[in-house]
Amino acid sequence: MNIPIKTADEIEKMREAGRQAASVLEMITPHVVAGISTGEVDRLCHEYIVDELGSTPAPLNYHGFPKATCTSINHVVCHGIPDFAKKLKNGDIMNLDITVKTADGYHGDSSMMFVVGDSIQGGRLARITQECLYKSIAQVRPGVRLSELARTIQQHAEDNGYSVVRDFCGHGIGTGFHEDPQFLHYDGYEPSADAELAEGMCFTIEPMINVGDYRTKVLRDGWTAVTKDKSLSAQWEHTLLVTATGVEVLTARGDEDMSFLEG
Repeated sequence: MNIPIKTADEIEKMREAGRQAASVLEMITPHVVAGISTGEVDRLCHEYIVDELGSTPAPLNYHGFPKATCTSINHVVCHGIPDFAKKLKNGDIMNLDITVKTADGYHGDSSMMFVVGDSIQGGRLARITQECLYKSIAQVRPGVRLSELARTIQQHAEDNGYSVVRDFCGHGIGTGFHEDPQFLHYDGYEPSADAELAEGMCFTIEPMINVGDYRTKVLRDGWTAVTKDKSLSAQWEHTLLVTATGVEVLTARGDEDMSFLEG
C-alpha cells in the first residue's frame, strides 16, 4: 500500500479543493425542499461547479456514472442517480455527495444529509451518523491506526441500534479521486491494510449507517446501492488532512460546529 504524503504546495491545492466542495453544499442547501427534483439539485450543483468555481464535477462520466452528483434517498445507501422525475417529498431523507475537481487537478469530496420536512426516525439516523463521523475525525492524528477510527464509528452506531455498511469505504484523495488507503468504517481490517496515519496524508471518512441490517445490493443500473431490507440509510463525509498535531477538516462548512476538535 502506497499512501501519498502531500507536499506543502499540494496541501494548499487540497485546501482549495475542499473549500470548493464545501461551497457547493452551502450553495444548494436552501434549494433542497419538498417538491424539488434530484435532477434539478444536480443541475444547480453542476452549473455552480463549472460556472462559478471554474472546476469540474468529478463523478460525471467517472467509470460511466451519468451525473455530476450522487443523490441517495431513504433506503439508497450511496451512488443514487439524479433524476428530474424524482421529486423530494415531506419525510424523505437524502444524502447529497459532491466531489469537485479543481483546474489544478485536485479533488475535494464531501457529502451531507438533508431531512425534508418531518422525519423523526430519519432525523435521528442522520444525527447519529454525523456523530459517528465527528467522533472518528476527533481521533485523527499521526500514529493512530485506521482500525481505531473504524471501531469508534462501529461502536457508536451499534450502541444506538444501527448497523455499519461494509460494502463501501472511505479513501485517500488528491490528484486521484480514489487513492490509498481504503478506510473501512467497521472493525474488519487485515493487519496489512491497517495503516498508521502520518502527517500529510489526505483521506475521506464517510460512514454509511443503516437503521436495519448492514447488507446492501446494487440495482440494475449498476450504480444505485440500496439496503437489502429497505431500511433507511444515512451518510456524512469529509475530506481530511492529517497534521503534525491532529487533523484539518478540508471540507468544513460554515454551518458546522467544529468545537469537538478543540482541546
